[in-house]
Amino acid sequence: MKSHTEYMSFQTRERKEVVNITEDVAKYVKASGIREGLCLVSAMHITAAIWVNDEESGLKQDVMEWLERLAPAGDYRHHRTGEDNGDAHLKRTLIHHQVILPVTKGRLDLGPWEQVFYMEFDGQRRKRVVVKIIGE
Repeated sequence: MKSHTEYMSFQTRERKEVVNITEDVAKYVKASGIREGLCLVSAMHITAAIWVNDEESGLKQDVMEWLERLAPAGDYRHHRTGEDNGDAHLKRTLIHHQVILPVTKGRLDLGPWEQVFYMEFDGQRRKRVVVKIIGE
């Protein structure tokens, strides 16, 4: 079995942002030379998430509004540490920090509308995502 690792860096303009990373992930899969296997995409920060869904602006806006209703900006016990991003940690928990995607015939094997997104909930700082492809 082979493995290939790549790192992506982000510094979003907004504190909360959704970034389509599908093309980059697909490029890493192709460069890996792995024909059959799995691709792990994982946000390496506790206030960011990875999400697979449709590239549609209304849907992206809907999910961010839904997350705001479930984990609104406000006063959290976490803020007693001097931080102000308790809601970002909860939003990340709801979406999750990583996904595993299939690799088939050397390509990222997504459904017809599926795209891979980096979701930032406490941005404007340098953040990373690890992409690890394993297989044959």
